[in-house]
Amino acid sequence: MLVRRKWVYVAVGSASVLALVSMADARGFRRYLTLRRDVAELEARNAALRAQNEQMVREIEALRKDRAALERAAREELGYVRPGEVVFNVE
Repeated sequence: MLVRRKWVYVAVGSASVLALVSMADARGFRRYLTLRRDVAELEARNAALRAQNEQMVREIEALRKDRAALERAAREELGYVRPGEVVFNVE
């Protein structure tokens, strides 16, 4: 029984030393935490880009189907005006 307890202490001590080395090593546990944070940031960015893509798809569909949306886009982005309209530039 005494020998078994001695081996348990050795195993716990070895595991503790390995855990401390892993935390202190730049390629160990700290690297894991850094990579985990990076993955979370990339997933959030991917979700934002997915939402932006969906918005653009909806806008494309509106431009293809709705003439009013097409006219609005031409006015906003290209600065087009109808004949006879007066444009006031306020700065």
